[in-house]
Amino acid sequence: MTMISKSTLGLCAGIAGAAFLGYCIYFDQRRRSDPNFKKKLRERRRKAVKGSGGAGASVAWPNLKDQEAVQKFFLAQVQAGEELLANGEVQGGVDHLSRAVAVCGQPQQLLQVLQQTLPPQVFQMLLQQLPAVGESILQAAGGTKVTDEDVE
Repeated sequence: MTMISKSTLGLCAGIAGAAFLGYCIYFDQRRRSDPNFKKKLRERRRKAVKGSGGAGASVAWPNLKDQEAVQKFFLAQVQAGEELLANGEVQGGVDHLSRAVAVCGQPQQLLQVLQQTLPPQVFQMLLQQLPAVGESILQAAGGTKVTDEDVE
């Protein structure tokens, strides 16, 4: 086995680094010179702003008469809320948890659990957001009232 000298190894590493840097600069220049780049970037930012625009912004609410769909929606919202809160995204986490409370069959019990597990400021944000979420779900349902017969 032949030993590669340190200078040869350093030279190879330097060439590989320079090639990678050149690759990055070349494709960044191509991307920026693309006439549709700014349009695509603006559209992507618009979608991101719309997606985080409040409690009821563009939420695909489940059919409240379909218990299985409501249960899937509830679990997905709780999981997303927990993940966002764990990542430090408090407002997004509160949005998802408030949606979960809105479709929950026993919201008082869920709120008691959340009160014990969430920091007081986050729980207060959740309570403040609940009326807006309730209004949003009513609008999504077409303003019709859900009776006890509808939810069995």
